[in-house]
Amino acid sequence: MLQPSALLAAPARARARAGDLRVQAQDRLGTEACRGTTGFAHWTGWKVLKRAGISRRPRAAEEPANRYEWPCPGDLLHMDTGRYTRFERPGHRVTGDRSQRSRNWMRSETRVGYDCAHAVVDDHSRLAFVELHNDEKAATVTAFVERALDYYARHGIVAKRVMTDNGFSYVKNRSLTELLARNGIRHLTTQPYRPRANGKVERFHQTMAPEWAYGLAYRTHRHRNAALPHWLNNCNTRRPHSSLTDRPPISRVHNVRG
Repeated sequence: MLQPSALLAAPARARARAGDLRVQAQDRLGTEACRGTTGFAHWTGWKVLKRAGISRRPRAAEEPANRYEWPCPGDLLHMDTGRYTRFERPGHRVTGDRSQRSRNWMRSETRVGYDCAHAVVDDHSRLAFVELHNDEKAATVTAFVERALDYYARHGIVAKRVMTDNGFSYVKNRSLTELLARNGIRHLTTQPYRPRANGKVERFHQTMAPEWAYGLAYRTHRHRNAALPHWLNNCNTRRPHSSLTDRPPISRVHNVRG
């Protein structure tokens, strides 16, 4: 029978032994393997590592959000492009069938490409203009921007600035540069790898994808594309926006002077 002193010493020896195993495991396999070697439960292993000073490094502090809004419609237009896959029959999102055999997805005739959704969003009012095209070439972008400026002009909005990313069809597009210069519009570009600087149009694409592209079951991509004008009109004139105190964008267009 063990003496009381031996019973008290046993946990201490076990802890010391666990500590030795922990250090050895840290050297050999790293932090993740160390958790299983110490003998402690996985949900308490982090405490052992923290006491030993070998826990995972704390996350770097996130940069504070830089939210801004220009005072009048037309002060800044955000522009970007999203891509949506074309399809000739509903996919597994609708059917629930992930088997690819019946659709022959490897054959060239089943690969029908993408639709490029060119979008412009006004910074102040969030009024959006969208068109679907087959590509993102310079000529396509320039013609789209020209129609977008006409659309905003019909709503009494005169554009002063346009912000895009550093895509080739934006920054190396001579025809676009000439179009913006004729209209006295300044072209702004975002910093590389910082899409949140153009966040309003990025957020618009995040809204458009689930509500229009994937929110309903379409027979083909042509049916989906035909539904875009109706969805966009509802988004601009009826859908409440949380950033606008649950009002639609058109409410800010009519109140140009605030």
